[in-house]
Amino acid sequence: MLFRCCRHGAQEPRFQEQTSHHCHASLSGFSCQEFQMPLTDPSSSSTPSSTRSLIVHGLAAGAAAALALGAQAYLFSRRSAKFRSRVIGIIPARFASSRFQGKPLVHILGKPMIQRTWERAKLATLLDHVVVATDDDKIAACCKGFGADVVMTSESCRNGTERCNEALQKLGKKYDVVVNIQGDEPLIEPEIIDGIVKALQAAPDAVFSTAVTSLKPEDARDPNRVKCVVDNRGYAIYFSRGLIPFNKSGNVNPRFPYLLHLGIQSYDSKFLKIYSELPPTPLQMEEDLEQLKVLENGYKMKVIKVDHESHGVDVPEDVDKIEHYMRQRNLC
Repeated sequence: MLFRCCRHGAQEPRFQEQTSHHCHASLSGFSCQEFQMPLTDPSSSSTPSSTRSLIVHGLAAGAAAALALGAQAYLFSRRSAKFRSRVIGIIPARFASSRFQGKPLVHILGKPMIQRTWERAKLATLLDHVVVATDDDKIAACCKGFGADVVMTSESCRNGTERCNEALQKLGKKYDVVVNIQGDEPLIEPEIIDGIVKALQAAPDAVFSTAVTSLKPEDARDPNRVKCVVDNRGYAIYFSRGLIPFNKSGNVNPRFPYLLHLGIQSYDSKFLKIYSELPPTPLQMEEDLEQLKVLENGYKMKVIKVDHESHGVDVPEDVDKIEHYMRQRNLC
């Protein structure tokens, strides 16, 4: 029997490690030539040599069949394994925020904001584990007090993505997807967390996924509300603190569907390590938006649109707003 493994010519995504001896082709990528076993004439006399030949051919046929079945079973298991299936949620939290110092510990209707975010994240069905990553002992003690797992990270992390990467390395466990859950979104919906994970699993050419929702007209000029534009296939084009797109009249167009970026994002774990090693980029530094380093380096980012009324806490004044919203809807 001749057994050949034909490797497809599709190029591996550049953030993935290249493999040399494993076939990623589908079952159709394998071709097996049928083993032909010689037939004997019942009327002819059998000799010891012909009997030995028949036994050898029979053993070879059995071995060939077993090899073919084993290869097919191997390929089936590879195809059946879910792409990017192991998922961890990490909530990066730091005390020394320039806009709102100690923000993760601020109480919202009697609970620390970081606790409310953690409780919402735990409701997501696709997260295998949820941890808080922080460089502050007070935040760590608070989180351990309500039952969260905590990973201590260094103060040198320049943003939440770098903090997620450091936490992932310290955990020492293998995950395929890392979800960066912003600690200042205490009303984040678990369905959104699951949604961006599914989006990344369904887009092997992307290394990053995130979510947007409709922008309210009153938030159009607010630099704390990050805007986003996407292409026709749902990949990010750009993020900005300014209004985008910006028309020549300079006014907000009430008929245009502007998009508000929600802070939550997920990464392929291999890319997360690459991201932390990339130097800062001009657009990233000018807008102070870590997503732009991904786009400036030519990587793809998948974006999903969700129906979500964002209530992120960026400045102290936002606390009263979110508490008022929660009281109105009995979200205590």
